[in-house]
Amino acid sequence: MDFITIKSNISSEIVEKKSKFIANLMKVENKEEAEEKIKEIKKKYYDARHNCVAYRIIEKDGLIEKASDDGEPSGTAGGPMLNILRNQNLANILVVVTRYFGGILLGTGGLVRAYSDATIKAINSADKVKKVMGIEFQISMEYSQLENFKYYCQKNKFNILNTQYSEDIVCNLTMEEDLKDKFIEDFETKKINLKEIKILDKKIIDKSI
Repeated sequence: MDFITIKSNISSEIVEKKSKFIANLMKVENKEEAEEKIKEIKKKYYDARHNCVAYRIIEKDGLIEKASDDGEPSGTAGGPMLNILRNQNLANILVVVTRYFGGILLGTGGLVRAYSDATIKAINSADKVKKVMGIEFQISMEYSQLENFKYYCQKNKFNILNTQYSEDIVCNLTMEEDLKDKFIEDFETKKINLKEIKILDKKIIDKSI
């Protein structure tokens, strides 16, 4: 499953009719991490009236989603926040919007708008990366081929994960899944001079956007 996530955590805030809405947008890899970060945010903003939550997380078992209005009228906070994550194809992201009440009631429409605006402002401020299904290879080559191979990988947007220097050079390499056949063909036709290639696994990898 292809999706977009953020490179680093970010926070931002808006003020609506004297109520302050603080959005914390965080990277998470699993449900347990998300729930722990929610506890941390609630502890940090212990004096706030509401800490509303939405997250989407892709794990091996599939997609996990959660939304919480945390005491706001039903459907005015967590649900709209989650819909924004869905509509922008964002995942492995937790957003918590904290509200400090300013004394003026916003109404249901005003609440939906404020929680949505706070979420969108944080998302727009974040650096993002696209995650796509990829393939990891292990390859080996002679020392004399290393610089040529680095150039080949840079040109084709392949990512060298690590390099081991022994009798030969051994690397792990990731690439988008649809580039696998080209890489194998280049190996078989000697366009790249490698001793051996071996497919290790499918995995989610980064793709710059």
